[in-house]
Amino acid sequence: MSYLRFEKALMTNLQESLTRELLRTNRSGAYSCSTIVDCNTRKYHGLLVVPVPEIDDDNHVLLSSLDVTVIQHGAEFNLGLHKYQGNNFSPKGHKYIREFDCDKVPTTLYRVGGVLLKKEVVFQHYEDRILIRYTLVDAHSATTLRFKPFLAFRSVRQFTHENSTAKRDYSMVDNGIKTCMYSGYPDLYMQFCKKNEFVFQPDWYRGVEYTKEQERGYASNEDLYVPGYFEMKIRKGESIVFAASTSEIKTSLLKKLFDKEVSERSPRDNFFHCLVNAAHQFHKREKNDDRYIIAGYPWFKSRARDTFLSLPGLTLAIDEQDYFELVMKTSEKGLREFMEGKPLTVNMYEIEQPDVPLWCIWALQQYAKEAGNDKCNSIYGKFIKDILNYIISGLHPNLRLDENGLLYSEGHDKAITWMNSTVNGRPVVPRTGYIVEFNALWYNALKFGAKIAADSNEDDLAENFERRAEICKRSFVDTFLNEYGYLFDYVDGNTPDWSVRPNMIFAVALDFSPLSQEQKKGVLDVCTRELLTPKGLRTLSPKSGGYNPMYTGPQSQRDYAYHQGTAWPWLGGFYMEACLKMYKRTRLSFIERQMVGYEDEMTSRCIGTIPEMFDGNPPFNGKGAMSFAANVAEILRALRLLEKYNYQ
Repeated sequence: MSYLRFEKALMTNLQESLTRELLRTNRSGAYSCSTIVDCNTRKYHGLLVVPVPEIDDDNHVLLSSLDVTVIQHGAEFNLGLHKYQGNNFSPKGHKYIREFDCDKVPTTLYRVGGVLLKKEVVFQHYEDRILIRYTLVDAHSATTLRFKPFLAFRSVRQFTHENSTAKRDYSMVDNGIKTCMYSGYPDLYMQFCKKNEFVFQPDWYRGVEYTKEQERGYASNEDLYVPGYFEMKIRKGESIVFAASTSEIKTSLLKKLFDKEVSERSPRDNFFHCLVNAAHQFHKREKNDDRYIIAGYPWFKSRARDTFLSLPGLTLAIDEQDYFELVMKTSEKGLREFMEGKPLTVNMYEIEQPDVPLWCIWALQQYAKEAGNDKCNSIYGKFIKDILNYIISGLHPNLRLDENGLLYSEGHDKAITWMNSTVNGRPVVPRTGYIVEFNALWYNALKFGAKIAADSNEDDLAENFERRAEICKRSFVDTFLNEYGYLFDYVDGNTPDWSVRPNMIFAVALDFSPLSQEQKKGVLDVCTRELLTPKGLRTLSPKSGGYNPMYTGPQSQRDYAYHQGTAWPWLGGFYMEACLKMYKRTRLSFIERQMVGYEDEMTSRCIGTIPEMFDGNPPFNGKGAMSFAANVAEILRALRLLEKYNYQ
């Protein structure tokens, strides 16, 4: 039985099936996403969603969906599903679904009377091409299939409505058509592996509604353009492959191409393999061969902090050092350009944030543990020392090294940490001054840098880094540790922030900690007592003022809750690492029980991956982006740590 399999009872219950989403990516920035019953519930959903750099920096929905109708003896059975205004669903194709599974590729089995139709979907790697294979498993009489494409040609952040500007022109191509609704967009090619009849019957389908946008307080309906439909006969046992793409393909190749793509897919037959598949979805290769990590789907880009934070878990934890090196090559180029004051030639956002170089060193430290210190030193040794010297020299515009050995950053007016939500242009959590994780990372970086320098026989430099680390260590304890046994979140001048937040966990989880064992135990105990949930650490303790754990409502309401009590699995990854470092094998069973909370997510929400965050109170519903790189990465890294401790 497939690990990701849903029976008819769940598929036909829209209350259950519409909450479960399915994501496919091509590892070049494009994606395909909908619910498991193919009813779009977000404006970000679409069968073919691609970047169009000629227009802007957003992704664009070209093909929203494809309705399939089974025709026998003149009777039509439409397998599509759309929600229209007034809570009307039409047609109600979900009632024909017999089962759905997502072992290698998403597969839906429909039964219409004596007809059994199987649909399988893959997104071709590194091409903007979605492929769908329809197989007539069983039929007792002549059967015809009709395919009706719903076009949007719009940014994922906008809606389209009936208008006279949209072009209706189309051209015949090999076993299909190409069309383009607006200038500036690429042509959309819709082709089949066999001859078919295209009937030009242009129309707008009005009032299509997206429930997720309603929940988020946004506009939620649009009109979709249907240029006509394709029709062809299908025999029992026959397979038909459909391709939607921004480039034409020779249709005689479609069947072999589909088989090739399926053969390259690894099964999602357990928790770990689901996470590995999810990890690969964040890969992005650009035309110049630069490699990136997408921070999350469907709306995030490649962000510098997320890249370095996610990279070890998404690559090293699954024995993919080669992709780590490819991404780090691109990232090093970007970070060096920033440090040298040159224009960026890489498409990486927020590289100016003050903790980015610190997370970069942490990522390289994880590489050293997997690949060996010698290899790390030979490839990245100079880069690590250059970053440390850059910070020590005071060249970063918002990272000042004070005489007490601590790093100071200004964050009153602009969000500068990962807790970056803003309302009316102001940070909701204005973390400023001496920030706890910045300085925990700084101490760790200095100690690691000293080791790198020592291994390179640069004794004076190693001694310099060690001396600075010792000064940082004393000041860290004096500045952050309070009488209640936990760490201030930040200290601005003589004003500490007493909020109990998870950022102190890094001072326990990092390889080099400025805290004593007893101090680390105190911090870990507070995190366990006040922040731990089955879905990671809360961003704020329920005992702290401003606790707001439910991420719901309109945008401003969600922004106020974003880091005020919501739970984040990537923080849980560092918490589990801290537990294992403190208590070794005695906490293995506890960590394994924590993993159960994440495994539950494999069949909920976006299946096979982990969403951005969770409500901080029961039932801990998943919220935000449907798939988040840092969360997947840290759970994979925690699984790797579990494996190592189990073999000790």
